[in-house]
Amino acid sequence: MGELVRAMTKDGFVKAVAVTTTDIVERARQIHKTLPTATAALGRLLSAASMMGNMQKVEDGSITLQVKGGGPLGTVLAVSDAEGNVRGYVQNPQISLLEKYRGKLDVGAAVGTDGMLTVIRDLRMKEPYIGSVELVSGEIAEDITEYFSSSEQTPTACALGVLVDVDQSVKAAGGYIIQLLPDAPDDIIDRLEAGINKAGAVTAMLDGGMTAEQMLQHVMEDFELEILETTPVSYRCYCSRDRVTSTLISLGKKELEEIVRTGETIHIECQFCDTIYDFAPEETGEILANL
Repeated sequence: MGELVRAMTKDGFVKAVAVTTTDIVERARQIHKTLPTATAALGRLLSAASMMGNMQKVEDGSITLQVKGGGPLGTVLAVSDAEGNVRGYVQNPQISLLEKYRGKLDVGAAVGTDGMLTVIRDLRMKEPYIGSVELVSGEIAEDITEYFSSSEQTPTACALGVLVDVDQSVKAAGGYIIQLLPDAPDDIIDRLEAGINKAGAVTAMLDGGMTAEQMLQHVMEDFELEILETTPVSYRCYCSRDRVTSTLISLGKKELEEIVRTGETIHIECQFCDTIYDFAPEETGEILANL
């Protein structure tokens, strides 16, 4: 379980959200068998998606963050529901360790900088809202900041961190997003920047045992904060046998006939979790007959 906290400054000029995702990212690591650099990239994107999903405040809504940077990790994807529960995957989870310097993973190089961050907001309307920005650094947090500033014209500070332990498990993960609301005076930006610089890295705060709320209080100690919501979040997949059956149907008659002809049981693994759905030849035949 992780924890997500939403807050606002008493003066009404700044809204903030923070999340701790250590267990979530560890669960993702176990499902996808990620090596450290992939763990860090996916973990940062899951943390960002969790906060952005919760910030939408649309019941049944969801948000998808997709990063295609041309680097060795391939596509990194994270999906959040309206509460902030997330799931995700990385195309090439087994990319070996890339380090900027000893102990510091080079996520930007693994993700790549030649590509896009695409944000798909499903607000339960006819069409989802899709916005995309060119990647700034592939380090994820800076790319999220750029997305908010260019696609949504919202001045934003985003910080994300994943600390991988020596045994490759996740020691700490989480992040925060702080946004200025319209008409915020200029001095607020200076005070925020000072607080962010003073607080330092997310991983150090989390490794020191801080909760999501303590992290926000620490970064924004110059402000009076009002905590609006504290909610548990987890790695949650929404796959089901029905959904997988729909995927099979979408293959079309020809493909299904081919599968039935082989007379073999097919195994379909969910791309987000470790559930495997088995379809015996007679079940596949039934699906074909119902087409």
